[in-house]
Amino acid sequence: MTGSAVIIGAGIVGASCARSLAMRGIATTVIEKSASASGTTAHGEGNILVSDKSPGPELEMALHAASTWPRLAKDLSDELGDDFPSIEFEPKGGIVVATTVEGAGPLLAFAEKQRAAGIEANELTISEALSLEPYLNPAMSAAVHYPQDSQVQPVIAAEALLASARRHGAAVEQSIRLHGPILNREGALVGILTDRGDFRADAVVIAAGPWSGDVAATLGVTLPVLPRHGMILVTSKMTQRVFHKVYDADYVGAVGSGEASLQTSGVVESTASGNVIIGSSRQLLGFDDRLRVDTISEVAARAIRLFPFLADQALIRTYGGFRPFMPDHLPLIGPDHRLSGLWHATGHEGAGIGLGPVTGELLAAIMTGTRPPVDPAPFSPARPSLASSLVRAA
Repeated sequence: MTGSAVIIGAGIVGASCARSLAMRGIATTVIEKSASASGTTAHGEGNILVSDKSPGPELEMALHAASTWPRLAKDLSDELGDDFPSIEFEPKGGIVVATTVEGAGPLLAFAEKQRAAGIEANELTISEALSLEPYLNPAMSAAVHYPQDSQVQPVIAAEALLASARRHGAAVEQSIRLHGPILNREGALVGILTDRGDFRADAVVIAAGPWSGDVAATLGVTLPVLPRHGMILVTSKMTQRVFHKVYDADYVGAVGSGEASLQTSGVVESTASGNVIIGSSRQLLGFDDRLRVDTISEVAARAIRLFPFLADQALIRTYGGFRPFMPDHLPLIGPDHRLSGLWHATGHEGAGIGLGPVTGELLAAIMTGTRPPVDPAPFSPARPSLASSLVRAA
């Protein structure tokens, strides 16, 4: 059983892992190169979704997450008290819309497959869809309601998880630069070298999101995690006119695509503060975060197709971020089979907010030899689908 762990990365996945490990009595230290929750976590929409996932291992994780988040939100609130900001957990549900006649069949067929896998996916008439979302464009061809979808404020949620981890004994160190591995005589990883000294531990966990590949290389292994860029638009505050997470059916295809070229879809939802968040785009560009007007225009046009009233609303800002993309579209969770002492919790792409707590549970269960919440095999670094992407430790 692992007695100590160092987690590299203080986003929501690293924070979730820290809390789960610390609650099991593992001496845990989180190190972060900048500020906590300042990377991918700070540039997302806070999605906790089942609606965008095909039947399979990731959907099983998402189902577990859908049942975990309501309890977790209450536990964090009870533990941290009224002085800590609300994580704004909102079980608002989602509505997926086909905006073309050609898109209706695939949307309804996808929903049928999800129902067979245990998802609540309720086909709506146009009238029913408009009763749930009165400002939705009535020129839609099909719609499906997903009551299990929800949303959270990602930065506050990550900070709450870190605060809880601290209460259970974890330490969080920020603005630390990783320099390399500490190996024992047998070649096992027993800690890390940093600009603030050595951190020794039984387990070193890479939870650095899209930067995980760079971290892995510093520690002597390859990892096929790539940064997938996305753009988000934010409107000025308004009276609420969007009541669910609403997106067009192209979003599912964009999520599952491995294309390097630009993929866009219309994704619209309100926040507790009154702003509307609009997405989304996906593009493999490396760590190039330059503003792209063509991408913003395409995302805006798709959102207006869903909600025509948005054409008259002011945008107050746009921002981009990087999602940790894996070539087989599955997170990487568990021990590295090439380098003893190295563990991974990364590669969730856009699902890290929703799947973070389940990832922490799964990692802690594997480390302590207890019953995992889901089958860990599909997320193992040793899985066959990654064999061609990995090489042995240097």
